[in-house]
Amino acid sequence: MNDSTTVLPWLVIRQDDNGNRYRVGRYATEGEAQQIVDTLDVKGHRQLYWVERIGRTAH
Repeated sequence: MNDSTTVLPWLVIRQDDNGNRYRVGRYATEGEAQQIVDTLDVKGHRQLYWVERIGRTAH
C-alpha cells in the first residue's frame, strides 16, 4: 500500500501562545494520535495539543 491509498483521518493539532494552529501529524487511529498528544504534554511544552478527526472536531 502506498501513501496515496492510506487513510489517516486523525490529526494532532498544536496551538501556540499567539493562537496560531498547526498540524503536527496525521494518524490512522485516534489512539495513535492521542499517544502523540500525551507524549508532547508530558514534555512540558506550553502549547496546547489536541486530536481532531478530519471533517469534524473530536474530543
